[in-house]
Amino acid sequence: MSGRSIVFTNGCFDILHRGHVTLLDAARAMGDCLVVGINSDDSVRRLKGEGRPLSGQEDRAYVLLGLRSVDYVTVFDEDTPLEAIEALEPDVLVKGAEYGSGEIVGEDFVLSMGGRVERIEMVKGYSSSGMIKKMPPKDL
Repeated sequence: MSGRSIVFTNGCFDILHRGHVTLLDAARAMGDCLVVGINSDDSVRRLKGEGRPLSGQEDRAYVLLGLRSVDYVTVFDEDTPLEAIEALEPDVLVKGAEYGSGEIVGEDFVLSMGGRVERIEMVKGYSSSGMIKKMPPKDL
């Protein structure tokens, strides 16, 4: 994508909510093209436990691609998106502000390539895990 600035962010995006959309819109505003990396179903299970994800990787990718801010989606099977970040070489790496300096996977790589890392304040009260905890038990 010569001449275009590429922005990368990642996550599980198991239940898409307002907080995700806010982050993705803000990330897209930081460059010409937003690439979203999503954890594969196997990766989500390793990170979040059995019963997750609630939505399969194809469905999560499809929904994300329906957002005006998202240009591309890639699925990664590793527990972190480092390989995807190194292959893409984004100009901007974006994560939520809950991650401190040195806690963002790929931060050192992006900075070494002359890129920048941005943290976006999360929308309070929105998280997939929190939404799942509010769901009634399956036996109801």
